[in-house]
Amino acid sequence: MIRTIGIIGLGQMGSGIAYACIDAGYKVIAVDVKNDMVQKGVSYVHKMIEKGQRKGRISEEKKVEMIGLLRTGVELVEVSKADLIIEAVTEDMELKSRTFRELESICSENAILASNTSSLSITSLASGLKEVSRMIGLHFFNPVPVMRLVEVIKTMETSTEVAKNTMDFIKSIGKTPILVRDQAGFLVNFLLTPYLFDAMRALSNGLASVEEIDNGMKLGCGYPMGPLALADLIGLDMLYKAGNILFEEYRESRFAVPPILKKLVQFGQTGVKSGRGFYDYSDSDKPDARNLI
Repeated sequence: MIRTIGIIGLGQMGSGIAYACIDAGYKVIAVDVKNDMVQKGVSYVHKMIEKGQRKGRISEEKKVEMIGLLRTGVELVEVSKADLIIEAVTEDMELKSRTFRELESICSENAILASNTSSLSITSLASGLKEVSRMIGLHFFNPVPVMRLVEVIKTMETSTEVAKNTMDFIKSIGKTPILVRDQAGFLVNFLLTPYLFDAMRALSNGLASVEEIDNGMKLGCGYPMGPLALADLIGLDMLYKAGNILFEEYRESRFAVPPILKKLVQFGQTGVKSGRGFYDYSDSDKPDARNLI
């Protein structure tokens, strides 16, 4: 039975997962090698709790309970007693693989090991482990407290029990799990990435402006957000990495990174988090569509 959750990495995703878990009543041990990231993660969780209080969803009693459920640290060994350990470090195969090898050497033999990767192969991450049957993928979506979907990625060696227990856990924190096989992009990014790249190509080809492309999909198709604004929110650097991984796997032109995306990333213009991407976020309340062509 899953009672305690270990989280490795307290960036935006790790912090969001930590909040979702304590909100559902789980004990959480969250660690990051950088103490400043630990502090940022704790601040994020407290901010989300206060937001829930303002909306009347979280009482003062529950606030105290939630804060008490979260423990943080900077040493990997601190998660060794967790029943489910979720890795949420930088999207780097070598770093993630090394993290899992270290985890396997210190955690319980019954612990489930999960990666929050959005595009890397779970099979490749599991291949360096002695016990591959307990490895699974858990792809949460950003922002975690808002997005209900979680992709549960099962390799051909993941045990049926591990998959079932993981699916049950996701449901217990108020999310909707979908079980998918391990392949590049899983399901959502396999479908989403070509759509976002097509919007970038339409812009580059002069078919329409940034604003017109986004309005076309919002007002014409009923999407809550246009593709270029969504790309900025996801992070253009993340899309660049994902596109390269997908293209390497499938060798299909629809996954090829558009030149305009590569140029923006080279200039450090990665979207919302950098302040500039397809939009200028100088005024965060009213982003301004840029003329990039």
